[in-house]
Amino acid sequence: MDLVSIDQIEAARALLADVVRETPMERARDLARIHGGDVYLKCENLQRTGSFKIRGAYTRIHGLSQAERARGVVAASAGNHAQGVALAASLLGTRSTVFMPERAPLPKLAATRGYGADVHLHGVALAEALDEAVAFAERTGAIFIHPFDHPDIISGQGTVGLELLEQVPDAGTVLVATGGGGLVAGIASVLKVRKPGVKVVGVQAAGAASFPASLDAGRPMRLASTNTMADGIAVGAPGPVSFAHVSSLVDDIVTVTEESLSRAVLLCLERRKLVVEPAGAAAVAALLEHPGGFQPPIVAVLSGGNVDPLLLLRIIRHGMTAGGRYLALRLRVRDRPGSLGAVLTRVGELGANVLDVEHSRTAGALAVDEVEIALNLETRGPEHCAEVAAELHHAGYTVVS
Repeated sequence: MDLVSIDQIEAARALLADVVRETPMERARDLARIHGGDVYLKCENLQRTGSFKIRGAYTRIHGLSQAERARGVVAASAGNHAQGVALAASLLGTRSTVFMPERAPLPKLAATRGYGADVHLHGVALAEALDEAVAFAERTGAIFIHPFDHPDIISGQGTVGLELLEQVPDAGTVLVATGGGGLVAGIASVLKVRKPGVKVVGVQAAGAASFPASLDAGRPMRLASTNTMADGIAVGAPGPVSFAHVSSLVDDIVTVTEESLSRAVLLCLERRKLVVEPAGAAAVAALLEHPGGFQPPIVAVLSGGNVDPLLLLRIIRHGMTAGGRYLALRLRVRDRPGSLGAVLTRVGELGANVLDVEHSRTAGALAVDEVEIALNLETRGPEHCAEVAAELHHAGYTVVS
């Protein structure tokens, strides 16, 4: 199978010149400290439609003949590809139909409709929506726009690599969120020609990591299921086109946990002031999970920022827990007037914030004159957690947990 050429990617860049934004590159000094060299973030979360997907979608649809465009296009997506296809079709005067999983995030659903697509919800997993989109194409003659497995898609996504290399010409490692592999394939197609020494690393959620088994088998392998908050990279299997590129050009695939994904989203929000979805933060999650594991200068691609606000709230709580920012304690104290107030006053003096409190006289193993106070606290991190627990113990309170 022929791989996408640098000339195809350069042509895609010329095509996209008035369509996409050249997204900024932000220096991340806090991440640089744990990797011993410069770390940069390529902010595709600030791209039109909130992700890199418009690049490939526009390139693919523009490549259709007028007769093909007249038949309309159809796609399947958890959200980002859907928005890219909807906007690209609108810009090119083509009608679009998009199939999304039934639990697709509401903001992505609303945005896709806002860009002009006719949206249908089908199935629980992306694979079911994908099958239905293919069936729709067969029934109606609409052109199926695959989310990652087509040379034009890879060419469009590869324009991220051209920008990246101009912005950080001395990059040593590039980390890329990887679902089906279109983005990492396109970026690697640029870097392995323009700067062969750079190491390209794909990052997958551990609960949706189809590439390791596929690379071991030498062909695309389908996962029995996917389980990750990072819906944008929850892809059950690579396609033959993306697999050929990844197996030939990408140096390594690493996986990250849900805890690292949530910590990465929180870090981007707190330290970089960037809203990034879990899939979009996968490269940052790899930096957090593998400190010192990559050769600087490092570029981490933030691939998307379309996150449901309700999910974002849960991720923030999850990320703070994973980062040691929450502390749950049970204390036994004398059952006297003012005892609860004294505990809460001491907690406040120690700089912890009380999220909720429960006061019980009926918990097991309590003495007649004891009560149990259960506290959930917000702290400044693991060291502060240890300090609060130790100070409460030194103050004479029995710390049960």
